[in-house]
Amino acid sequence: MMTITGGLFHAIAAIIIVSTVMAVTRENMVHAVLYLVVSFLGSGLLFFLLGAPLLAAFEVIIYAGAIMVLFLFIVMMLKSEAPTRRRGQIRYYPAALATWVGYLSICTILSFLANPELTQGLQAAMADPANFGRFLFQRHWLSIEIVSILLLVALIGVLQLGLGPARRKSK
Repeated sequence: MMTITGGLFHAIAAIIIVSTVMAVTRENMVHAVLYLVVSFLGSGLLFFLLGAPLLAAFEVIIYAGAIMVLFLFIVMMLKSEAPTRRRGQIRYYPAALATWVGYLSICTILSFLANPELTQGLQAAMADPANFGRFLFQRHWLSIEIVSILLLVALIGVLQLGLGPARRKSK
């Protein structure tokens, strides 16, 4: 018998899978980014449902908010047109299908091989934002600084690409 929480989990997981597949298969980049936002929001809902509200907030604020806005700006600034369809792309479908079937088979086999005697669940670990921030900025401050510099360099690179070759030469 499935509980309401289990039903919500499966419904949200299905939404995440469908929106991620739609993001990967769209030719229009703006549509792909919007489907990815739906996927990230669903992931945030799953974190919240599983009892990790801090991770849910991070998922929504950082991924669905900041990074997706950055992706949307990149897509808008580069003004990319939809690629033209090529006839040779159909030859990749069997390999993609075989990879997907193999992955699904491995996941199914591993779920059946799981030991049913292991009924003890994971212990919930609650961390308040103050402890998490203290841990992150005391032990991993260098990694955070490196990531912020990389994001700054990427933003400058996108701005240069968005200027176009004619405006870049005049400056």
